[in-house]
Amino acid sequence: MDLIWKSGAQRRRRGAMLGAGLVLACTAARAQVSVEVVQPRESRIAQTLQLTGTVTAERDAALSPRISGLVQTVAVDAGDRVKRGAPLLVLDPALAELALERTDAALDEGRASMAEVARLRDEAKVLSARGDIPQSQYRTREAEVKLAQAAVARLDAEYREQAERVARHTLPAPFDGVIRERLTDPGEWVETGTPVLQLVATDALRIDVQAPQRYLATLDRGTPVRIRLDANPDQDIDGRVVARVPASDPASRTFLVRVGVDPSTGAAPGMSARLSFELPRSTAALVIPRDAVKRYPDGTTTVWVVEGEASAPVAKEIPVELGDGSGREATVVGGLDADQVVVVRGNESLRGEQPVRVRNPRSD
Repeated sequence: MDLIWKSGAQRRRRGAMLGAGLVLACTAARAQVSVEVVQPRESRIAQTLQLTGTVTAERDAALSPRISGLVQTVAVDAGDRVKRGAPLLVLDPALAELALERTDAALDEGRASMAEVARLRDEAKVLSARGDIPQSQYRTREAEVKLAQAAVARLDAEYREQAERVARHTLPAPFDGVIRERLTDPGEWVETGTPVLQLVATDALRIDVQAPQRYLATLDRGTPVRIRLDANPDQDIDGRVVARVPASDPASRTFLVRVGVDPSTGAAPGMSARLSFELPRSTAALVIPRDAVKRYPDGTTTVWVVEGEASAPVAKEIPVELGDGSGREATVVGGLDADQVVVVRGNESLRGEQPVRVRNPRSD
């Protein structure tokens, strides 16, 4: 019995000591923390819209031959710069050139025949005037001349048609640009409409971006844009909206906006870019020191504010939404009121509803 009583007493002493430790820990957790506070400064900031887009060229063509045939020569390769009108590809023109010679000979024959019937008509005219031949014979000669003229006109059209066929065995560059891709080689048979070369113009570039439909009335021609190419993210490029297509995509509820970009900036078709549109309207914001903002791994941003009676102030953590800021200041666009007092020093060790002692009390 004595041993049982002693073990019970020991348990009671240990329980009392544990309870006292918990009380001390809770008291320490609720102890006042010395903090410094700041009053948010009101400001107005321009609204920006962040979107991503793709650099495109005003002219980007998949070239195909104007006639079917066997590829004889490909004069360019990927990466070559070409001028408008330069021959890019030649098809074997042998058969077409022979046909051109045939139509040329037929045209010469027709012209000779027309000259002969014209001579006979002129003779008949003289004879008819003297009464040596009937008037009807002269009129027959005139009809023959008209038939010969029509035949020559037809043969001339056939000759020009065949000459155009010969010319179409050569594929010229429709504009200045760079060969993006070569899709055929000599010896291949190609049909009309089959892409053989990809030509892109690099003198006029734009960035195509899909913008939410609620900004249709805001993003107009001339709207300033700050551009950052993903290939060179450290360089800011100034741009402006050059066109918009006021027709919304029913699936994504977006519309097309095109932003002009200078090729000298290093932009090239196919590059991705990040765009910041400066919207004309501004929004109210509060400016606080950046040290007052607490960031969490999930992207949440918070600040500590001091609330309660002046005799017993406590700290409270609230989530806020940040705008663009720079240097030592942060811009708060949501979650914080202008009359709230923000903790700027001592917020590292704060806990919810913890009593605080303000070292620089707010002066109203």
